[in-house]
Amino acid sequence: MRNREKRAAIADSFARANEAAASIYDDDRSRHYRSLKLAGFDCAPIHLAIYCEPDPTQGHGLGRQTMPEMLSYSCVSFVTTLWYAARARGLGLGWVSIIRPGQVTAILEVPADWSLIGYLLLGWPEEEHLDAELERAGWQERTPLQTRRIVR
Repeated sequence: MRNREKRAAIADSFARANEAAASIYDDDRSRHYRSLKLAGFDCAPIHLAIYCEPDPTQGHGLGRQTMPEMLSYSCVSFVTTLWYAARARGLGLGWVSIIRPGQVTAILEVPADWSLIGYLLLGWPEEEHLDAELERAGWQERTPLQTRRIVR
């Protein structure tokens, strides 16, 4: 998306949702939360809003009677593929989750029945690390694989 006014409105929507999220934590955790870099609206040259249309003509309704959620899963799969392709070329992709889908839909003037799958920020990272940003910032340690539930 290239429209500066709409980008600014979405960044403002993020800021309000982010402040509301910060307010649920106690004082120390809230300060820590506010210190995290959770979005790069100003530095990402490319903003993408990925939507799922609930009844596309493509596929002629195949599978929608039994597993309609597959439409959304396909869109999520697209985002994952885009993320891998971006990383292979040295680009960073941020998937903004602190955002109100209804506000983004209204700002972008997208049909109200479309589902926002993700608001993505794509660009060149300032620095690269192998460890996760939130782990490095001390927000949460990586969960050891041994502690995860594995179904066999």
